[in-house]
Amino acid sequence: QVQLVESGGGLVQAGDSLRLACVASGSYFTYFGMAWFRQAPGKEREFVAAASRIGTTRYTDSVKGRFTVSRDNAKNTVYLQMNNLEPEDTAIYYCAGGNVISETKSAYNYWGQGTQVTVSA
Repeated sequence: QVQLVESGGGLVQAGDSLRLACVASGSYFTYFGMAWFRQAPGKEREFVAAASRIGTTRYTDSVKGRFTVSRDNAKNTVYLQMNNLEPEDTAIYYCAGGNVISETKSAYNYWGQGTQVTVSA
């Protein structure tokens, strides 16, 4: 069983930066595609960014140029560097792991508990 634990959320002002981290338990991390999703109050959980096991990345349009996803396979960790944050980025951010990277939630077998990111205007 794989467990994912996110950290790094918080309350920041518009224009600030945050770095989220997601640590995976178990020895299969290097085989997983890893992704970040987010869910704002009253909205569906949406795809943010993903990194394949070989480092290919994918982003949703609203975060391109501001967010960077990366992974350190030696540390079983995937990161989401978020720069120039906007109030619209306020959400719970979830880490997810699966066999491939995809913008579809159902492609991922493992999910973390989420970390809150709040951006004030």
